[in-house]
Amino acid sequence: MSLRVAVQMDPIETVNIDGDSSFALMMSAQERRYEVFEYHVESLTLDADDRLYAECHPVKLQRVKGDHVTKGAAQRLDLGKDIDVVLMRQDPPFHMGYITATHMLERVKDETLVVNDPVSVRNAPEKVMVLNYRRFMPPTLVTRSVDEVRRFMAEHGAVVVKPIHGNGGKAIFRVPADGDNLSALFEVFNQTWPEPHMVQPFLPEVAEGDKRIVLVDGMVAGAINRRPGEGEFRSNLAMGGSAEATELTEREQEICDAMGPELKRLGLTFVGIDVIGGRYLTEINVTSPTGIVAIDKFNGTDTAGMIWDAIEARLA
Repeated sequence: MSLRVAVQMDPIETVNIDGDSSFALMMSAQERRYEVFEYHVESLTLDADDRLYAECHPVKLQRVKGDHVTKGAAQRLDLGKDIDVVLMRQDPPFHMGYITATHMLERVKDETLVVNDPVSVRNAPEKVMVLNYRRFMPPTLVTRSVDEVRRFMAEHGAVVVKPIHGNGGKAIFRVPADGDNLSALFEVFNQTWPEPHMVQPFLPEVAEGDKRIVLVDGMVAGAINRRPGEGEFRSNLAMGGSAEATELTEREQEICDAMGPELKRLGLTFVGIDVIGGRYLTEINVTSPTGIVAIDKFNGTDTAGMIWDAIEARLA
């Protein structure tokens, strides 16, 4: 199948080619002889005739650090008529600019396959969609109230506080059981973010790792275990965590089996879920999931190829 693919992403010049999932997807597309374009969300334009355009650069990629991309001249392309597949891959934060982009991309859904589905992405931010699966989660509070957190801590002890639309392990804080820094922390959180925040018990099991499981069209493609770096409790690779090979526990497979059909139905083709201690689901990543390069390194798999196979099947 010959496809024209436009990737909505952050500047490709800045990606880490050793671990970036978007780069891996684009390389895989190029190997399949698809025509690959890069564009930035700021260039989206919905014209007076309700056609959606973007300033797209054709790209040629190679696995050479510092010289990994050659970009052609910008082309004004109609994402409905000129493109077969749009990959929505710019990093969060999940804010009104991100949400507006999903509304704009929704306009071309009947002509062009958008991955992941923009309506489902808009309705399923990482720390909100996961609440549909509370039976697999640790106790979870969503609030802006310090008093509510104190009541929660009286039952659960030390907690972790996260921005509900954060990403990459940024701005995640541990509050000790005595709560001596809670008021100051919530002052900062409430001044920084208008939405409520997520609070969960601190899970000592995180020292053993935080497992990233990738699902492609609802089926498990692979997993890695991410261990925190020295002096850290966050295991995100972007925060200095290290990856190691792993297998799924029975509980983790149960979690994947429970959500897989719904992910596929919603058009969430590429999803990464996070599980701590082999049993606690903490996030469902649908905006710009990562981890496929590390998974393929340890497992000898081709997750990017699986994703393109799923995309081709949907187009067919």
